Amino acid sequence: MENKKRQPQKINIELDEKTAPGEYANLTMVTHSPAEFVLDFIGILPGMPKAKVKSRVIMAPQHVKGLLRVLTDNIRKYEEKYGEIKVFKQEDLKGFGAKLPDGVLPN
Repeated sequence: MENKKRQPQKINIELDEKTAPGEYANLTMVTHSPAEFVLDFIGILPGMPKAKVKSRVIMAPQHVKGLLRVLTDNIRKYEEKYGEIKVFKQEDLKGFGAKLPDGVLPN
């Protein structure tokens, strides 16, 4: 019997009108358990005491690691083209009017 190579299945990805505009988030909080990672994407406004979770994504650890690899590759490509991305520290937020939980940085 002849071994047939499996053809990769093509996936048709749809983006509906409600999802297409996206959600703006300037803060991400990540929690995890042995089985999953929970990524909360949050929109925070200067001087406002509350912030709202705009989207929550729950992923298996293997998928999060794959996401990390894709993001790392894309950040490298971005910085090669546009220059280094500067990351804020908690002390840089003093004029922002918000105190984030310890260990959380704005994204």
